[in-house]
Amino acid sequence: MRLLRFLIAIACLAAGAIVGALNRAPVVIDLGFTRLPTNLGVSLLVALLLGVLIGGLAISASVVLPMRRRLARAQRQGAISAPTSGS
Repeated sequence: MRLLRFLIAIACLAAGAIVGALNRAPVVIDLGFTRLPTNLGVSLLVALLLGVLIGGLAISASVVLPMRRRLARAQRQGAISAPTSGS
């Protein structure tokens, strides 16, 4: 399993390096209050990374946190009812 993760990480790094090397055209990103001069490859990789992070946070907030709350509630109810059923 570790080898598979390592190989996937190396493949993603190689793909990122290739995207960065092939897209060297200069671009200027205007944020309204500032302008960021960069190249196209870097801006693509940063946009992809931000999308992954924001998507992960959205999934965590909408799915994982409510499931953890439900699990904690179920464990509390199980711990409370377990001693009463055993006596």
